[in-house]
Amino acid sequence: MATIQRHAAAIAKAHELAGLDSPTADKKVKVLLKGIAREKKTRIKQAAAFTLATFKRTIKSIDVSTPTGLRNRALLLLGFTGAFRRSELEALNIEHLTFDEEGLIVSLDQSKTNQLGQAEEKAIFYSPDSALCPIRSLQAWLRVLDRTEGCVFVSLRKNQQVTTRRMTTKYINLITQQYLGTGYTAHSLRASFVTVSKLNGADDSKVMNQTKHKTSAMIRRYTRLDNVRQHNSAKELGL
Repeated sequence: MATIQRHAAAIAKAHELAGLDSPTADKKVKVLLKGIAREKKTRIKQAAAFTLATFKRTIKSIDVSTPTGLRNRALLLLGFTGAFRRSELEALNIEHLTFDEEGLIVSLDQSKTNQLGQAEEKAIFYSPDSALCPIRSLQAWLRVLDRTEGCVFVSLRKNQQVTTRRMTTKYINLITQQYLGTGYTAHSLRASFVTVSKLNGADDSKVMNQTKHKTSAMIRRYTRLDNVRQHNSAKELGL
């Protein structure tokens, strides 16, 4: 079903660019696609979200006595607190980072929702717990890199020697699963940012300011509240 939807979207876009009416907009086609989805009982596969307590335990369990540990801690903390896509983490350069006493500003040249390369920024803040602080963790990793430009997250050789090879999105995903479990993906960092933020009372506009989503509908889609006890008004009945 996902393949059909992807092809239908491509057909619709091609017709739009050609100034033509798309056959995918025809009522019969829409009814057909809904029928196929109902028959297949399709459900969008979404990356699982972790709890904040689980994430904290995971970060504190990382051995940061090696360059690998320092890199991986920085990667996970930045990915979560910045609600980054794995492609954005892969493309991140040292030149994109601006540190000051208030925290860190990350400038994105391009992203999935920013194909034209318009200025887009994410704000990262200090944590009172240095072991969980994304900024201090990133600075510790940058000291290992010992350079002022180039990619932030790179591969390491078996002897812990730093390379200049940019880490791939596939490897970023493997690192996430190595620490959080195979039930998660690198996208879980982003989904968990949305879920934890909403559970802590953040409104959609604040969440969207970090994720760069364009609509509240996407925030609702990203929010993972699978536990029936989470975000449930039954706790607020006053009994």
